[in-house]
Amino acid sequence: MSWSVLAAATEPEPIPVSLDEAAEKATNAASWVEENWSTWLNTGLRILLIVIVALMLRWAVRRALTKLIERMNRSAQAVQGTALGGLLVNAERRRQRSEAIGSVLRSVASFLILGTAGLMVLGAFDIDLAPLLASAGVAGVAIGFGARNLVTDFLSGVFMILEDQYGVGDSVDAGVASGEVVEVGLRVTKLRGIDGEIWYVRNGEIKRIGNLSQGWATAAVDVTVRPTEDLDEVRSVIAAAGEAMAKDEPWNERLWGPVEVLGLTEVLLDSMTVRVSAKTMPGKKLGVERELRWRIKRGLDEAGIRIVGGLPPQAEEAAADPTAGMAAPSVFSNAASPQSAAATPLPRTDLSKP
Repeated sequence: MSWSVLAAATEPEPIPVSLDEAAEKATNAASWVEENWSTWLNTGLRILLIVIVALMLRWAVRRALTKLIERMNRSAQAVQGTALGGLLVNAERRRQRSEAIGSVLRSVASFLILGTAGLMVLGAFDIDLAPLLASAGVAGVAIGFGARNLVTDFLSGVFMILEDQYGVGDSVDAGVASGEVVEVGLRVTKLRGIDGEIWYVRNGEIKRIGNLSQGWATAAVDVTVRPTEDLDEVRSVIAAAGEAMAKDEPWNERLWGPVEVLGLTEVLLDSMTVRVSAKTMPGKKLGVERELRWRIKRGLDEAGIRIVGGLPPQAEEAAADPTAGMAAPSVFSNAASPQSAAATPLPRTDLSKP
């Protein structure tokens, strides 16, 4: 006997339903729908209204934040076109900073609006939200402990951007690495080192930051001359070189103050050091120092003032020693000395003769 025949034999016969019973069931279903359709309609309209309001509010907030970011970028571009725009505003830095702030604000706004709308939708279905909120709190604590480094990096990046501690193009010393800022992110900051390498520094690892591109910088040059030189003449030559440099382009824009001769920083027996200082545009310190050394060296050469660094003066002025090329005297040059007698060979004798 096949399985199909066995199944057909054991299958119970369907109970016939009368017309009255079917009509009764249809009537009960219709009455149940009639009793609950208003509740369904009310719930559906509430959910639809919540979703529409949340989407419109999210769109309005994101649009307002986008307009704010665009206005910040336009103001940066307007200042960039002025004479001092390059000194006050870095367009790329302002753009990245504003975009990062806008991204953070848009993400936070979307999370708050959509999260609140989701909870309201669940509440419309008469779902008890207390266990859900408790579970979300526990999960948040667990994730916070597990990803505390990521959270630390993110929060540090947000505050660095909001406080404008540094930006693209700045030369910074972050402790763990130093160089020029290439990109500022919420988690990682990219630095280009002196040799061209790229450093990826986590924002949470930065304990202190030294920005070498904000405000102004100081160019310091040390000039070492002989102690016999006239200090007043040295000062006048250096001051003249600084004044000439301040009148030439592009140094007239990079120098934010006069070149000052601060005085002597070191006095030795064979040299003395004069310190020269100037306030410069941030980031232009090294170039100003190199040009200032060049001009001071040319001015001192024209004035006949020699910079110490070659042979000592006494070695050049001393007379040549006539015995410098002679060898030291030897005891073997005297034939009567015991050393010469000991080194003289004995005369050969013939032992066959008596």
